[in-house]
Amino acid sequence: MAKPSTAKSLRSIYQLKIILNDIRPPIWRRFLIASTESLTDLHLVIQIVMGWTDSHLHEFIKGRERYGVPDEDFPTDVLDESEFRIDQILKQEKEKLRYTYDFGDSWDHDIVLEKILPFETQTRLPVCLKGSRACPPEDIGGLPGYEMFLEAIADPNHPEHDEMLEWFGEPFDPEHFDVIKVNDLLQT
Repeated sequence: MAKPSTAKSLRSIYQLKIILNDIRPPIWRRFLIASTESLTDLHLVIQIVMGWTDSHLHEFIKGRERYGVPDEDFPTDVLDESEFRIDQILKQEKEKLRYTYDFGDSWDHDIVLEKILPFETQTRLPVCLKGSRACPPEDIGGLPGYEMFLEAIADPNHPEHDEMLEWFGEPFDPEHFDVIKVNDLLQT
């Protein structure tokens, strides 16, 4: 009689929560991704679920290690994110990883490994489960610029109201998050 298998599955499903730091009420997303995806793949998923446009540099930080896209013209201690899987960096539930997007605006995010779930081949990955609030517009000037933008678009009498609406080019609802649209983008 064969012994029951005690081998660990080669991959799992990670339930991650990403929170944009320093904004209240919080802007966050919860999503599922294969544990074996690279940090490059995680970056692309973050761009979609958060609503960023992948127009700026980024990096992941765990402890003293920095992961990103190395640039031979600007050598640094950044490790090549394409060479690391998520499960090599986040190994147990509640572990965190920092993600910074747009070094000028400095959008810092915390990524928390909430759950490690068994891998199921029928589960469509990646998938966004839930989220709250709209992501700030690109190139808004970081947190101070975003606060000023929200103030200006909320008040028709604000001296920069029309200018901000014209700059953004469409209505902006800071409370809106469309999980269906996000999941459509993740599947394309």
